[in-house]
Amino acid sequence: MGEVKKIRGGALLARALQEKGIEHVFTLSGGFCNPALEGFMECQMKVINCPHEQVAGHFADGHTRITRKPAVCLVGPEGFANAVPAMMEAWGERSPVIFVTGSSTLKRQGSGGFKEIDDVAIAEPLTKYSASITDGERISEFVDRAYKMAINGYPGAVHLSLPVDIMFSSFAEDSGREERPFDRTAHLPAKAWPEPARLSMVLDRLAAAKRPVLIGGHGVWWSGAESYLEEAGRKLGIPVFNIPYHQKLLGEECEAYMGLADIHQYHPSKDAFAEADLVLMVGARLDNQMNFGNPPLFPQSVDLVCINGSHEEIDFNRAADFALLSDPGAFLQAVIAFGESADFTLPRDWFDLNRQRRAEWVAKMSADVDAEAGQPEFGGRIHPLHLALDVQTAMGDGDWLVIDGGNTHFWSEIAVNLAGFNGRKLGGILHPGTFSLLGVGVSFAVSAKNVHQDSNVVLISGDGAFLSGGLSIEAAFQENRPITVVIDNNGGLDCISQQQERLFENGTHYATDFRDIPFHTMFEGLGGHGELVTRREDIIPAVKRAMASGKTACVNVKVKGVISPIVLATTSKRDKASIE
Repeated sequence: MGEVKKIRGGALLARALQEKGIEHVFTLSGGFCNPALEGFMECQMKVINCPHEQVAGHFADGHTRITRKPAVCLVGPEGFANAVPAMMEAWGERSPVIFVTGSSTLKRQGSGGFKEIDDVAIAEPLTKYSASITDGERISEFVDRAYKMAINGYPGAVHLSLPVDIMFSSFAEDSGREERPFDRTAHLPAKAWPEPARLSMVLDRLAAAKRPVLIGGHGVWWSGAESYLEEAGRKLGIPVFNIPYHQKLLGEECEAYMGLADIHQYHPSKDAFAEADLVLMVGARLDNQMNFGNPPLFPQSVDLVCINGSHEEIDFNRAADFALLSDPGAFLQAVIAFGESADFTLPRDWFDLNRQRRAEWVAKMSADVDAEAGQPEFGGRIHPLHLALDVQTAMGDGDWLVIDGGNTHFWSEIAVNLAGFNGRKLGGILHPGTFSLLGVGVSFAVSAKNVHQDSNVVLISGDGAFLSGGLSIEAAFQENRPITVVIDNNGGLDCISQQQERLFENGTHYATDFRDIPFHTMFEGLGGHGELVTRREDIIPAVKRAMASGKTACVNVKVKGVISPIVLATTSKRDKASIE
């Protein structure tokens, strides 16, 4: 028999990840990870070198959200600490990113080894699975376990720590393959089908309802069931809402889509929930955004039913009046089939009422903002909602919009609903998730361009958000992925300033202002395109020139800080310190 070929532990890691269908690795190259990088090179896997580990994590997260396929964030031990915010962001959005740390030596663990950090313990509360690979012959086993945990049940990030002595040591290239599972290629995640008796109980509720509402959440996206959500709403005449922070479930042209399930960002949702007799919340959580399922958002009179694809979500949604364990797609298909039966007799008047309310809201919101911007105290400056609307006007159907910031985020969410009602059909939307983490925008935008290279990708970023993560713009130049960055430049952390002005006794703000930063010249200095805009009529031409330049571009727009409806509604002077 011939001699068994041996390869380094890092190469075993790379081969195991490639076997799972992983195509993209995002990293800040470091010495601890060199054997893995060599392995990725030999496997011809795409490795994108990023200027910071947090940026690498956001890139992996953005790529995973768009493709719904896990990507890898590879960091060294000290770089792991930098990547923790990205891990938190991915955790909040159920994004099945695989974080890998090249860690300090296993042999001297606990003895103060070079760059030693307890990465496994730190990652544990922010991931579904965090473990140190303690035996090089089990590398494939650990990758197999981590991958399956990431994509099955409640999707989410996972973390593997590969000690440097195992990373550099050599092992048989077929190590661990004598044990089951012999086939370690990627398989589709297991899905829960509804128990027939409990499904019938939900459908009986739907048959009796006169004013039902559908609320779609993350679980719909990760199960690939958004087309079923659209069909269920349209065919059965049930108004559909999205939970905040996960907006792009339905196309803007979908007649069943009403807006966010957020009474501040989309006021008609308050009336819909107050008058509904049945709420079917699919793939979502009864967290703070949903007022934990309580009044006044969901009155005591409404029957609140949660449909979730994993027991973790069911356990989390204990406040529901009724819970059904089911993959969102399987449930929505059952609803569609039920809608074709004689038992379903819902008239269209409830659906039509919600569509009418959306039309009235669009008209009123547009008129109110135009009137506000015309007031003398505005001084001719640009309203942030006008900026967000004009940017979408400059974009084409199928282009991708990325949002980053505080008030910038909130105004842009409102603009998406307004522009969608008026016919804008975006290819996709990305923005910060549950934790409202600033600085993700550039990374997400480059991720979108990396996947959709033939589409324009436009990022609307607050100035504070860009300062938090703008260094990642170098990756757009390095990888030749030109994006357009529109800076909503109001000169400070405006969302926080407005909270302070309503909280502080003297009515002023403190420690939230920036100097006048020439963001556009920064892009020019890097080899990109830059423009400064101070008048509203110049926004659309400037954005179009930026997209047509073929370069990574910045349109730096001087905007007046305007308190957004959500900040206005959830902060009261001297009573509340922040958004609850």
